Amino acid sequence: MKIGIPKEIKNNENRVGATPAGVKELSGHGHELYVQQGAGLGSGFDDDAYRAAGATILPTIEDVYATAEMIIKVKEPIKPEYALVRKGQLVFTYFHFACDRGLTEAMAASGATCVAYETVTDRTHTLPLLTPMSEVAGRMSVQQGARFLEKPQGGKGMLLGGVPGVRPARVLVLGGGVVGRNAALMAAGLGAEVTITDISLHTLRHLAEVMPANVHTLFSSRHNIEQELPCTDLVIGSVLIPGAKAPKLVTADMLHLLEPGSVMVDVAIDQGGCFETSHATTHAEPVYTVDGIVHYAVANIPGAVPRTSTMALTNATLPYALRLADMGWRDACRADAGLAEGVNIVDGQITYRAVAEAWDMPYTPLERFL
Repeated sequence: MKIGIPKEIKNNENRVGATPAGVKELSGHGHELYVQQGAGLGSGFDDDAYRAAGATILPTIEDVYATAEMIIKVKEPIKPEYALVRKGQLVFTYFHFACDRGLTEAMAASGATCVAYETVTDRTHTLPLLTPMSEVAGRMSVQQGARFLEKPQGGKGMLLGGVPGVRPARVLVLGGGVVGRNAALMAAGLGAEVTITDISLHTLRHLAEVMPANVHTLFSSRHNIEQELPCTDLVIGSVLIPGAKAPKLVTADMLHLLEPGSVMVDVAIDQGGCFETSHATTHAEPVYTVDGIVHYAVANIPGAVPRTSTMALTNATLPYALRLADMGWRDACRADAGLAEGVNIVDGQITYRAVAEAWDMPYTPLERFL
């Protein structure tokens, strides 16, 4: 199969769809690899490394899309790429269709087969291709939260861990999944006083057993969140409903409960955000203020640490990419029901129910295409 790896063109997105090691594995299976010139530079991989791994370097993004039968990316295609995606092409990347109607309509109109990293499942019903970036985003959410709590950045001027004689900052983590667990561990490690919430008592029991002593658990409800906000300095929003829009856990009328200069980091922004006042930002302009509260809602947080992120992502995606390329997407999905969960759009039809429901569009069961 001809496999293309274009350069990411989203704002400050420095990751790349595969490392040279990943390219070498795919090439070793007999596939032809085409990498756009400079695609890996942001992650520290030059063109010579890809050539040595067996890839052909193409000069433009148009060349890569025109040549490849399968595209491996990191982020969803953005508007300049819409017209490059063609009928019958297989696109394997993060899509997050439920928060972008324009993207959904464009990919449906293209006639491509869209396999979304974020909805692939495994035998334990977890999300193996979302997990590595969730780990990165969870840890980075605390780094960024700590940064924007600083007074020159617009925050209230607090050190996350405090110092002897001065209480540490209080961090509220909404959601006890992969992002939330990593955020809580990072904040706790820096010495903050952390509360993590979830609606699953099973999850809360597990967190209570494994988290450090400065992490407390709380059942997630509007009442409990409202009770926590007045004494919270940093809020991390990390809720996830796979493939669907995130619920709004902090509404606009709740902002007054926070002290001015408090910081809210919305890691769920890829799925529409879990704060009502969130809108997507970029690494170039990461924050804005609403009613005195600093909002950080960068839609590609791991893109700031591309070396780590690209290697972690390739580790997770490579086995699936090999199956798709070796077997073709239909046979690969027949053999792996979890991979089939990743197929969101085929030949203009939406095959993932949560995406269809998000935009009130027709849903077509994937089985009709298998």
